[in-house]
Amino acid sequence: MRLYRLAVPAVMLATSALAQAGTVTVLTSFPKELTTAYQKAFEAKNPGIKVEILNKNTVAGIAYVRELPAGQRPDIMWASAPDAFEVLARNKLLQPAPETKNAAAPAKIGNYPLNDPDGLYYGQALAGYGIMWNTRYLSANKLPAPKEWKDLTRPEYFGHVAISSPSRSGTTQLTVETILQGEGWDKGWAQLLEMMGNAAAVTDRSFAVPDGVNNGQYGIGIVIDFFGLAGKFSGFPVDFVYPSMTSVVPANIALIAGGKNPEEAKKFMAFSMSTEGQQLLFDPKISRLPILPYSQLKAPAGYPDPQEVAKRAKVQFDAILSEARYQVVTSLFDQMVTFRLKELQGATKAIQEAEKALKAKPNARGSDLVRQARSLAYTPLVGAENVKNEQFLELFRKSRRDVEVSKQLSGQEQLWANKARENYAKATQLATEARGLAK
Repeated sequence: MRLYRLAVPAVMLATSALAQAGTVTVLTSFPKELTTAYQKAFEAKNPGIKVEILNKNTVAGIAYVRELPAGQRPDIMWASAPDAFEVLARNKLLQPAPETKNAAAPAKIGNYPLNDPDGLYYGQALAGYGIMWNTRYLSANKLPAPKEWKDLTRPEYFGHVAISSPSRSGTTQLTVETILQGEGWDKGWAQLLEMMGNAAAVTDRSFAVPDGVNNGQYGIGIVIDFFGLAGKFSGFPVDFVYPSMTSVVPANIALIAGGKNPEEAKKFMAFSMSTEGQQLLFDPKISRLPILPYSQLKAPAGYPDPQEVAKRAKVQFDAILSEARYQVVTSLFDQMVTFRLKELQGATKAIQEAEKALKAKPNARGSDLVRQARSLAYTPLVGAENVKNEQFLELFRKSRRDVEVSKQLSGQEQLWANKARENYAKATQLATEARGLAK
């Protein structure tokens, strides 16, 4: 169900007297390889207009726009996370710009609408979520290439997997949410936690994962597709796969209400969706999926076709659902994984060793202890019924600047942290005991 939005008052759309004429300010989480390419190409085509890139992660970008008054805001929001645009739309911070759309683009990618039905944001590129790996690393460690998320729960991948924190990376949040939507809340978290038990690291920034896989620091990375494809087509010894439980959604661009130079901004948006702008996506350093059909573009040999990927994808991503529980998902991940990774690794290693021992020498009591250990280590601290509770979700949507709200949220997160630590310690104890019974 689409959120109801009121029309943006005309006064909010007025250009500030302080605006810098001829300058388009683009707020984006995208890497400089992409933004620099578009900046140079657009400025060459429009010599009277300058492009200013303001790089912030998606969460910080939303906060930045919300805090500024009309007339002082950036002109364009450009990011991968569709739920981020829902937040801005709900807060009446986006302005329709239908004249910027490319009529040649399809209405849908698979079954997912390319553009916002209310015309407040538009698909500029497409993205899916998957697994990249360093071919030399896997060969040296005699590891098979993973194909599905579930593969990453296998013992042989212990210590070889890297992911970035979803609270710091909008693309990782989308990946985590895709798994949760595809598998269901409880099963999805169980799979995620078991995968994360094999993690070597949870990084602060999303680009640290593909950089680490490219240079062989990590064997496997959980990434959005353009990180894997950029490494592959730039000549690094890496490969990438879309698991069947994935989704393909638009990376969006939108005109911010109350921006400084809306007319110049519309020209940049239109350029990004034009044939010339779409062709830039094939640059090996960018490697994104275009919205335009390949019949209108010159795609490199072997480049994935987004419509074909979308047909195979099992998840029809729900941006409204993702936005509604965003803060719960990211906070829960941090308390169970990011800040407790060492304990989760320890519990996972103990479980894996116990299962290996019990396979060689079965023991009924030992098997029961391992089942208990698995339940403790891989059950989410928040059940599916809680994330359907609007009152529970609403607390996490409130601003932490409110002292009372901050106190409540900090208290809740501390309870999760303590419970996660307790569960992992107990799981490790039970698994170690189970292993002893198999001797």
